Amino acid sequence: MSIRQGLLALLSEQPMYGAQLRAEFERRTAGTWPLNVGQVYTTLGRLQRDGLVEADGEPDEEGRITYRLTPDGRTAVGEWFASSVSPDSAPRDELTIKVALGITLSDVDVASVVQTQRADSLRHLQALTRHKREALAEDDLPRELVLERSIFATEAQVRWLDHMESRIRRARRRTTPAAAEETE
Repeated sequence: MSIRQGLLALLSEQPMYGAQLRAEFERRTAGTWPLNVGQVYTTLGRLQRDGLVEADGEPDEEGRITYRLTPDGRTAVGEWFASSVSPDSAPRDELTIKVALGITLSDVDVASVVQTQRADSLRHLQALTRHKREALAEDDLPRELVLERSIFATEAQVRWLDHMESRIRRARRRTTPAAAEETE
């Protein structure tokens, strides 16, 4: 998720200061991608440097600076919403890296890694489903959609874990001495 683009999108609605942006971002994304306020202000500094946002007047009595989009910032938001997101834009997947490396190390019980992850993923799926019911009851469509995306991704992860466990079992059977003797 591009925090930069998310903040620009929020500022397209109205000027805001950093803590407001953080709160709105988390509210509108169902808290799926928590931000720390320092990250928000660092990003705002870069957006200001790049001419996409500017201070909206002087700091208030508490010293907070409100930011607004510049015309270039408004153009950037429009371009972002008009473009597609590459399926390859996801960050590195720690689970995939853990399993790929674990398979290559003799002292790692990959089956245990998979079982532990599956149990945790199923617990997570139950929690997401519970949160989705809450979003439905509150008629909170943005939160519901974010949660559905997470539900689909978690279901896919569980399917992948099942598939991977089967593949590892088959591969290990082919490489064990007993399996080699059986094929002769």
